[in-house]
Amino acid sequence: MADKIKKFFQKKKVDAKFKLAGPGHKLSEDTLSSSSSNTSQRLVPVVKRAGLSEEAKVAADAALARLQQKRENPAFNTSLAAIQAQVKKELENEKVQSSPSTTTSSEDSLKREQPVVAKNFAASGIFFRCPMISNDVLPRDEWKANIKAFLYEQLEHERGLTACLIIHSCNINRDKIDTCVETLCKYLENIITYPEEEKYQKIRMSNRAFSERVQPIEGSLELLQAAGFTQQKVANADGTEEDYLVFRRENVPSVESLTTLIEALRSAEPIQLELDRNVQVLLPSQAAAKMQLPDTFYALTPEELKREQQLRAEAMERSQMLRTKAMREKDELREMRKYKFAIIRVRFPDGILLQGTFSVYERYNEIHEFVQENLEHGGLPFNLCTPLGQKLNIDEDANKTLIDLRLVPATVLTFGWHTSVAEQIQRSPSCNVYLKPEIMLLVQEV
Repeated sequence: MADKIKKFFQKKKVDAKFKLAGPGHKLSEDTLSSSSSNTSQRLVPVVKRAGLSEEAKVAADAALARLQQKRENPAFNTSLAAIQAQVKKELENEKVQSSPSTTTSSEDSLKREQPVVAKNFAASGIFFRCPMISNDVLPRDEWKANIKAFLYEQLEHERGLTACLIIHSCNINRDKIDTCVETLCKYLENIITYPEEEKYQKIRMSNRAFSERVQPIEGSLELLQAAGFTQQKVANADGTEEDYLVFRRENVPSVESLTTLIEALRSAEPIQLELDRNVQVLLPSQAAAKMQLPDTFYALTPEELKREQQLRAEAMERSQMLRTKAMREKDELREMRKYKFAIIRVRFPDGILLQGTFSVYERYNEIHEFVQENLEHGGLPFNLCTPLGQKLNIDEDANKTLIDLRLVPATVLTFGWHTSVAEQIQRSPSCNVYLKPEIMLLVQEV
């Protein structure tokens, strides 16, 4: 069933790409005419951009000349890629500023669309990916709305499996979801076990079990419809009419299909979001200025956090007593559990810092892999050290969480090549460039 769900999402991705490919053509059509007509449809008026000013050209030439000198100087210790990235950004900014096509109104609209973020925040927020649906990077709330919209769009084509995914992905309380799933499965199992019993083929919608366990859960009615139930008025013994869900055998291919639906209900899982690392590359001065964490990093609301800090301060004032190591560690862990996410910065010998966002329950091997995949020489072994000088070991510390390693809420780790490759590093000046060029393009402007 897990493979079936995976194939379901793969098919939806392929369908989406197919729709974006544009209209098709008959094989009998003239290739030249069809291609020319397509070209004419895609033609966009070309905006002529003004060239760089003479001052900008002189500045660019001077910057590139400095780069050439520093490349020939092996003792130069600043990342060459960082300087190249900065020069490229300056040239791009000059092009944008000198372009007559950039209007004030479009600039104003872009400014209005961008969220206002305090300059001293280490990150603008917490963002996620959902590889099953798309490669977009969005906040959690936006993803929840997108997932819900995506699933409801699929109901017409794959009602049964989609309803299972809606039940597991669009509701919050896991206990209520589990109760609903078991109740729905019981309804379907009764039909399979007692196919001739009429009482198992009707569900009174005012029934307490149904109205409390099933109806409030989003997607449950859609699943019952996929199982062959239709809503209709049924007369009671006293002549009054009530709303019932009535099973119609002709609405399903076979009774065996209900067994498949039960399996899907019990095996389906919520559509998972993956935390985006929100990669940043900072100069030392920028890292010193960007220290504050936004509210989304906290497990408590800001009001609850302030109240707890106030109570803690009052308690400390009342009891000025000696504290044991165990008591201090207990308080330290309690303090760290206020956070859901952590900022990890890795300082390289050239002063550049690589920053990523992690869940506090992720393990050290996630940090190690994050650094490794962004290194220019990712195949070489390296070490990361904590501010206290503790060397983190990928073999011993791989499964320890960020809380276990006391890396919450924000920590700067120091990068160093492993001693086993020290001689190789000394013989290769190129190893003085640590991060990949495409990552160094993320260097933020001062």
